[in-house]
Amino acid sequence: MTLNEKQILSRLKKLGRPEGIAKMAHFGIDTENAFGVTVPEIRRLAKEIGRDHALALTLWDTGVYEARMLASMIEVPALLERTQADAWAAEITSWSLCDQCCSDLFRKTDFARDLVMQWRHREEEFVKRAAFAMIAMIAMIAVHDKKADDKIFLAWLPVIEEGATDPRNFVKKAVNWALRQIGKRNRALNLQAIECARRIGAQDSKPARWIASNALKELTSESVQTRIN
Repeated sequence: MTLNEKQILSRLKKLGRPEGIAKMAHFGIDTENAFGVTVPEIRRLAKEIGRDHALALTLWDTGVYEARMLASMIEVPALLERTQADAWAAEITSWSLCDQCCSDLFRKTDFARDLVMQWRHREEEFVKRAAFAMIAMIAMIAVHDKKADDKIFLAWLPVIEEGATDPRNFVKKAVNWALRQIGKRNRALNLQAIECARRIGAQDSKPARWIASNALKELTSESVQTRIN
């Protein structure tokens, strides 16, 4: 039997726990409209429901955190329009929902790279984070995809360099994440990412210096160098 919006919200509310809310708050996740349901529990519900474009739209419109997480899991990437992606991204209020939407939905669209280039200039913290989170996630997949063209990632290094001065915590962490993931794909990209990190570190910017220092520590580490060589 197909679950409707009210049934799903009822299920989510029953799964919620006060300790779940406390844990979310501890990790800097907006709890204003949340039940405190764990991600594995939401994923199990998503698997039960399956992909459903219409239901995803309805669940997102509830504004409930877990319902929106679920919506990103059951939405059909091929049916996602750019206007919908823009609208959803603009309403995100936490890094966890941002990364979930990027992982299960935004990066799987045919226009994911266009979103990166568009959203990197947006003022909203989590829209801008989404741009760099998608770079990181695409690069993570590429580590295991030897056919992925290095040119894709080389073109994103100037984007990362430009975004490195944003002082907002969730943006600078995503910029750092993107740089590190590109630099871990192979030796050629590692060398280019290290050079990019050094240029970033030379900028007169506290967040840029943090991004550079953190990225260089990992990209020049013995574990990374051993794996890519």
